[in-house]
Amino acid sequence: MSKKIKVKKKFNPRRFVTNSVVHVFLTVLSVIWLFPVLWVILQSFRVENNGYGSYTTYFFPKELGFKNYIRLFTETDILNFPQMFMNTLIIAIFTCIISTLFVLSVAYTMSRLRFKLRKTYLNLAMIMGLFPGFMSMVATYQILKTLGLTEGELVRVAMILVYAGGSGMGFYMAKGFFDTIPKSLDEAALIDGATKFQVFTKVTMPLSKPIIVYTVLTSFMGPWLDFIFAKVLCRTQKEYYTVSIGLWNMLEKEYLYKYFTRFCAGAVLVSIPIATIFILMQKFYQDGMSGAVKG
Repeated sequence: MSKKIKVKKKFNPRRFVTNSVVHVFLTVLSVIWLFPVLWVILQSFRVENNGYGSYTTYFFPKELGFKNYIRLFTETDILNFPQMFMNTLIIAIFTCIISTLFVLSVAYTMSRLRFKLRKTYLNLAMIMGLFPGFMSMVATYQILKTLGLTEGELVRVAMILVYAGGSGMGFYMAKGFFDTIPKSLDEAALIDGATKFQVFTKVTMPLSKPIIVYTVLTSFMGPWLDFIFAKVLCRTQKEYYTVSIGLWNMLEKEYLYKYFTRFCAGAVLVSIPIATIFILMQKFYQDGMSGAVKG
């Protein structure tokens, strides 16, 4: 019966010192990064009685409670946060669904299919991606205004169309992932009688869960966190404001002292949907990675 021989690693002082320095450095960076997040969370639970907003002489609140969260959803006479939250949620969900379909379809087409002007489109998309999207904001607004989509309930439709319409240009990340999937799988499926659409839905997509999760997250975060275009399109129509506009208004001079702690509460609430989506989809990300390795 063979015995397992344990090899004792020789202590290396130089490596120990190097690893210790690196770990201490990373720990300090983590504390610096988490410090503002912790401060905002603590401020969101601070029961404000002094009326000084963020100007306090202490880090840890003297009194904690859910007063700011309650007032954020009950006092809606000036800034209606529940309505802003629902507006943003509706826009983000529809944009996420449409954008995910657009991005994955375009990425698969560019990765697997060959047609005329394919390289021209790839180069054009790369060049267009170098310019920030807000450069076309004035032209986009004028087009939407001409179509009558800048007033009333159609404001939400306009934002969904713009956010989802421009998502197809951001396909390079998904295309790079599709390029790593062996084309022999597609060829085998085609030989077995599958159509190209069946190859896309039943062969490529099950192996592409990581990039699907990434696309869903980025598609949802885009409209959820956008401020510039939402502000331009909504203008003074407060009933269609998104959470980014509402949080920005809470920091204006006339609202700062009264709404600062509620701003912190709103900032915490805004992060919950994104964190929830990531946690729910993390399992699919891990399964997709393990499936890709086995394949």
